[in-house]
Formats: sequence, C-alpha cells, structure tokens
Amino acid sequence: MIGLLRHPTYHIRATVCVGKVFSFDTGKMEEVTDAVNNLSLNDSHKKNRIQVSNTKKPLFFYVNLAKRYMQQYNEVELSALGMAIATVVTIAEILKNSGLAVEKKIMTSTVDMKDESRGRPIQKAKIEILLGKSEKFDELMAAAVDERDDADAEGDEQS
Repeated sequence: MIGLLRHPTYHIRATVCVGKVFSFDTGKMEEVTDAVNNLSLNDSHKKNRIQVSNTKKPLFFYVNLAKRYMQQYNEVELSALGMAIATVVTIAEILKNSGLAVEKKIMTSTVDMKDESRGRPIQKAKIEILLGKSEKFDELMAAAVDERDDADAEGDEQS
C-alpha cells in the first residue's frame, strides 16, 4: 500500500496500491482516479534509490548494488541518515574513483525524528547523492565481466 487518499469534498476514502485504486464509495470513482493521477508518489518509493545503513550490510554490497542500479536506470541515488552518511560518501567515492560514476547532485538536509530511547523529537542529518553512469561505465563493466570469466576459466583448468 502506498497511502490513503481522501477527497476533501466527497469524503471518499481510497487505498492507493501500486497502480491500483480501491474505493469504498464507487459512485465517486472518477474523482478518485483524477486525484490519484495528480498524486505524486513519495520520494522514498524511487526505484533507483538505495537507503544505506552503516550496520546492516557490508560496504561492497552497496557498491555492487549501485552498479546494478546504474546498469538498469542509468543513475542511482544514494541516501543516508546520521552516522551512515560517511558510508554513502565512501560508496560514491569508490564508484567515482573507479571511473564508473559521475556526480550529478548532492543534497543535504535535516530530518525530524523521534528518539526511541528518550521519546523526544531529534534532528538527524541526511544526505542524498545522485550518481550517473560515466562515459566509460559500459566498457569498464564489460572488462570486469571478461576478467571474471578469465579467472573462472583458469580455476577450472587447475582443478
């Protein structure tokens, strides 16, 4: 479920699921459809966004995932809060320094959150880095596949 949509005039409630609308008042379906068409999806549902945590996965999991996203979508958005910001910057630098990515945009902000342990509101730093494919991305990725295939062939010959 993406969210609950309410029409201000007709008091229509509709649940918006990926690509579908289920209305509890079918007599007003046109208004619901119009509202859904004008609804902008929350940024957290972007297909090419990676939300990085510094505790859940190893660094190169995110590096390899970012490569895959760039292959699919031509760009990737890396996002992190608080202490994970250093991890996102490191991932971006690895991709840039290896010639795979170019930096398109960096956005910083603060996000209001609730401190679970103390129950009070806190602000956390947030960073979003948009990376695009470099001109040599496809060539470098193909070379990496060739190297891997050669290494696999050598391993088969030795066994």
